[in-house]
Amino acid sequence: MRKILVFTLLFWYHSSFSQAVSLKENGRISIITMGPSQEELYSAFGHSGIRVYDSLQNIDIFFNYGVFNFNQPHFYLNFAKGNLNYMVDAYEYADYRAYYIEHHRFLHEQILNLTSLQKQQIFDYLAWNIQPQNQYYRYDYFYNNCATKMRDVIKSVLKNDVAFDSTYIKTNYTIRNLTDLYLNQQPWGDLGIDICLGLPMDKKASPYEYMFLPDYIESSFDHATNTSINKPLVKEKIIVYQPAPKNGPFHWYHPWIVFGIFLGFASFTTWRDWKRKKISTWFDVTLFLTIGLIGTLLLLLWTTTDHKAAANNFNLLWALPTHAVAAIALILKHKPAWLRKYFLVTTILNALLLASWYFLPQALNVFLMPVVGVILLRALLIYSHELAK
Repeated sequence: MRKILVFTLLFWYHSSFSQAVSLKENGRISIITMGPSQEELYSAFGHSGIRVYDSLQNIDIFFNYGVFNFNQPHFYLNFAKGNLNYMVDAYEYADYRAYYIEHHRFLHEQILNLTSLQKQQIFDYLAWNIQPQNQYYRYDYFYNNCATKMRDVIKSVLKNDVAFDSTYIKTNYTIRNLTDLYLNQQPWGDLGIDICLGLPMDKKASPYEYMFLPDYIESSFDHATNTSINKPLVKEKIIVYQPAPKNGPFHWYHPWIVFGIFLGFASFTTWRDWKRKKISTWFDVTLFLTIGLIGTLLLLLWTTTDHKAAANNFNLLWALPTHAVAAIALILKHKPAWLRKYFLVTTILNALLLASWYFLPQALNVFLMPVVGVILLRALLIYSHELAK
């Protein structure tokens, strides 16, 4: 790490790139792709970075665009609002390689086919980019992240000398589809993303937009050309580490199991309440207050933050923020006159939602169907109970 700090300071004190370190003839620029991990949600999609290697000058640097600084002013507030400032920084490549191998995540290196001038231009750009006044950028989950930066850096420096051939992509995925591919072993994470992010996730992704994922950065570079020398952009591909594939463990708390039990309990409670002609107020207050608070959060994500993907969220059809008000009304000794009509509308809305589940513009997570079923059952029961009074 000390070597990197010295290297960074070297560029910081120089006033022009002409004074900066010049790569030797054997120097090389590589795209590094690290495989996904199911240990955490943020690691499920993998990672990308740029390696600069010059053995004659003992330079082996990993430029990481996935760094964020907790010491930024109002960090957590800005994070919640979607005003995410990430940064690029330089580290010892050997440290990153050891970390990913230790955690059994694949490590692929694509050595780029560049002229000496192009190598130096990229190196100079990276050196400029890690300076404190240049290293921050506005992060976006799908359009400006650690993976897309690999493409953008190379394009920014080499411009029309790089051409990506996207014809190898034969699929027609949406951004949500692409996200789902990496979350098979994290169903709760997948559910959380599907609840919080709305219709923008369901647009058909262009081949260029596939590159928000490190795997597609790797494959896109495999199919790119350095037009200045009329050769493939990737000169050599090295499989540094490739762990044996393994299946994810079974968890009893899978959403299907948890929500299935929830639906069974709610069905039994509803049947019992119907038989005794009395509603379980505690259950309905808890249910509709929780759903209402979820809806309030979704509405705030849509209307008051910079999370563009949270806009136009069809989950608000079942997670109505007004459910929180209805929950409070259920506690009152004298119920307001509008309550019966409210739960009639809720019954109809959720019935229509279940009937049209697979036809909506936004793909709703199927794990939510039991939850919507519970809302439908309880709303119908409350409406019937209020009607009978």
